[in-house]
Amino acid sequence: MRILQVLLVLIILGLQLRLWSGAGSMAEISRLKDSIAEQESENATLQSRNNELLHEVEELKTGTDAIEEMAREELGLIKEGETFYMILDSEDSTRNQSTIREQDGQSQAPSQPRNRQPKD
Repeated sequence: MRILQVLLVLIILGLQLRLWSGAGSMAEISRLKDSIAEQESENATLQSRNNELLHEVEELKTGTDAIEEMAREELGLIKEGETFYMILDSEDSTRNQSTIREQDGQSQAPSQPRNRQPKD
């Protein structure tokens, strides 16, 4: 009888050890569930992006409005007879003025070569 009790305790301990560590353990299952949730979230984000791209492709295939919009935004194109106005923020304006000053300083550099002494 005593041997049977010891054997049962050892079996229960072995099962508990298997339950909490190793392959198929509760810790591994929890980690895998977290990994699945993270992957599903990433898949949903990518699916949303794919849907947006498919919609954009359909717009480009069916109408000229989308093409015109892309040409205006990405290439800066304007129609004939239109006037282009660029409105800058004060920060952009300051940055552009300093860039223009730098370019003016470079363009005002002497264009004639310096006098050099001939080598003997």
